[in-house]
Amino acid sequence: MSEENVKSGGWRSNKWVRAAIPALLLHCSIGTVYCWSLFSQNIADHIGFSKGAVEWAFSFAIFFLGMSAAFLGNFVEKDIHKSSLIATVCFSAGMALTGLFIFLGGPDQSLHGSPVVLIGVYFSYGFIMGIGLGTGYLSPVKTLMLWFKDRKGLATGLAVAGFGAAKAIASPIMEALQESVGIYAMFWILAGVYFVMMFVGHLLLAKPAGWHEPQGKGEKPSILAVLKTKPIGNYIGIWLMFYINITCGLALISQEKMIVKCIGLAASAGVISTFSAIFNAGGRLGFSAWADTMKDRNTIYKLIFILSIAFTGLVMITQGIKTGEGNTLLIILVIALIMVVNAGYGGGFSNVPTLLSDHYGMGSISAIHGITLSAWAFAGLTGNQVATLIVNNTGEFIERVDDGKATLVNPVGYQNVLYFTLALYVVALLLCLFLVRPTDKALEAKAAKKAARA
Repeated sequence: MSEENVKSGGWRSNKWVRAAIPALLLHCSIGTVYCWSLFSQNIADHIGFSKGAVEWAFSFAIFFLGMSAAFLGNFVEKDIHKSSLIATVCFSAGMALTGLFIFLGGPDQSLHGSPVVLIGVYFSYGFIMGIGLGTGYLSPVKTLMLWFKDRKGLATGLAVAGFGAAKAIASPIMEALQESVGIYAMFWILAGVYFVMMFVGHLLLAKPAGWHEPQGKGEKPSILAVLKTKPIGNYIGIWLMFYINITCGLALISQEKMIVKCIGLAASAGVISTFSAIFNAGGRLGFSAWADTMKDRNTIYKLIFILSIAFTGLVMITQGIKTGEGNTLLIILVIALIMVVNAGYGGGFSNVPTLLSDHYGMGSISAIHGITLSAWAFAGLTGNQVATLIVNNTGEFIERVDDGKATLVNPVGYQNVLYFTLALYVVALLLCLFLVRPTDKALEAKAAKKAARA
């Protein structure tokens, strides 16, 4: 059922069946990587390592997501059918192998506490799943933009929203499976479920029959040549503002659960986490659909960074995380900050491919988008790690007891993370304003408006 076999008429030429549904099946599967915090402590306890040591598996997964997207972008460009199959196999195999290594590292097993198990988890969840994440993330994006030419933002937003919504959908299922069958069996069951979902998506995914993909060396310019059609600072600006948005998002999101405890809402942490996931998904869909109505999609990034600066600044000035407990207004401000950052984090993802296509065209968009996703790789290694460094080295940990369970929290440390994110958001806004150039469409509209006035 390859793209060459797509015939006119019927479901084979239906953009929802050939692009939207398969994109959702792929992204709703791989997006569960963001459920990591739900089981990372259980993995650490089961295999006999600290949570800090196990956390690197998630960082590696995000790193190899970005790196595989960057290096395999040209491959995805040439054959989305093969790339979506690779994504299906790598993601489900990585999940199954993660379960195997967790089983081998169990308390009753000879490898309990062995570095072999920890390295195995890194390799399975980080490297193998990471390749599945990168190829799976890229595979449907260009296809969606080809089928939905007039609403590219809505289409890519829909798929990328599936990536963000995956956490909200899968979280209760994962929690139930951990309680009923155990941590390693959960991975085995989900590996099977996601293989089926992604394989169906792989079978359905196809580009429009009328799209001609340039293949020859003389027919298709190099990626560098395409990027040089605009001042190179334009692309550097897009890459940097994408990197900053992810870094800031991960810095706050990684501390979200503890921040919620600091303001006295520990009992509602699960509900708030679900709502933040909804805002993440909503930002992906809403901001990208909104951008379809704008002459220059870069305007969306300006709005995202202005909102992020405003709410971060308000919580900084009021010391909301540090002194918010018992103060309704400060609690609302902190929760609003969490939701705004989640929405902007998601919106930053969904608008990147369409912004790039507006600047550089559709011919090499998968490859250019893949290279740009390297920003995600580096942000995955810096965002939550820098936030953890700030929390561990500033302020003071104090004990909080919620429902009979004692937890160490550092209100001052979490508050200090905001100084880091605010500074970066300001830099990102400056990049939007002065380094990223208006698109040709925006310049033409401006010229037409000026001519009309004359």
